[in-house]
Amino acid sequence: MEPFVWKPTQDHPERFDLESWNTHLPGLSAGFTGRQGGIGQFPYDSLNLAYHVGDDPAIVIENRRQLSEELGFNPESWTCGEQVHGTRVAVVRENDRGKGYADRNSAFQNTDGLVTNVQGVLLTSFYADCVPLYFLDPVNRVVGLAHAGWKGTVGRIAEAVIATMESEYDSRRSDILTAIGPSIGKCCYEVDEVVMSKVRDAITITEDAQIDRNLYEPSLNDGRTMLNLKELNRIIMIEAGILPTHIECTTWCTSCHPDKFFSYREQNGITGRMASFIGMKER
Repeated sequence: MEPFVWKPTQDHPERFDLESWNTHLPGLSAGFTGRQGGIGQFPYDSLNLAYHVGDDPAIVIENRRQLSEELGFNPESWTCGEQVHGTRVAVVRENDRGKGYADRNSAFQNTDGLVTNVQGVLLTSFYADCVPLYFLDPVNRVVGLAHAGWKGTVGRIAEAVIATMESEYDSRRSDILTAIGPSIGKCCYEVDEVVMSKVRDAITITEDAQIDRNLYEPSLNDGRTMLNLKELNRIIMIEAGILPTHIECTTWCTSCHPDKFFSYREQNGITGRMASFIGMKER
C-alpha cells in the first residue's frame, strides 16, 4: 500500500500525507507537498516553497504560511537548512525555532539533515527529484528529515541522522521508524559510471542478488545506468540498523508526474521545489 496518500488541493496546498505515522502518534504531522494549491506563477506554479530557485520571496513566504496553517502549525515554527547535497545534520533546539522561515540567511547553513524533540517545530526541506527521508522515534518522540540526492545518499546521510538521534536523544535503532518519500524513480534516473562507482563504494553489491536488480539496471544508452535512489537509501537504512519492517517506501516518481510534482530533470532545471515536513504539535 502506498504510504504517501494524495490529498487533492480543493484550493488548499496539495499534500501527500504519511498517514500511517500521523495516526500512529497523536499530534504528529508528516508528509510531502505537491506543486498545486499555492499562489505562484509559471514556471513556479503554484506551490513553490523554496527561496533559492528565483521565485518572488513574497510568494514563497505566503505559500509557506498557508501550508503551515493548514497543518496546524504557527508559520514561525517553520525550520529548515540551506541544503548543499552534504551530510551535515543539525539538532534543532527550542531557540532554533523558525530558522530559515523568512529568509535563507537565517537557515541552518550547509545542512541537509534535521532532528528535534521540540514540540511545535515544523521541520522542512526542499525537493525537485531528490529523495526525502523521514525518521521517527515514537518512544522518545523525536523526529527527523534528510535531503538525499545521490551525493548525500552515498555519503550515507540516512545513517548520520540515525546516529544523531541515538547520540542526542538516546533513540534505539530498533525503535526508529523511517520512510522514503516521493522522488525520481529508477524508471527516469539515468546516471554515469562516476556515480555508480560511488554507489559501489557506499554499500556491498553482489552481482546476482535480487537486491541489486532492484537497485539498478543497464540503460539503453551505452555507459549509463538506471539507478534506484530510493532502494539505495533503504539498503543504507538497513545496514545502519533499521528493521526492514520499519521502513515505508513510496511508489511516486516525481519525474513521471509533472502535473503533481516539480521535477528538475523533467523541467530542465527551471522549476519550483516541494517540501517534506514533519513536526509534533504542541499539546
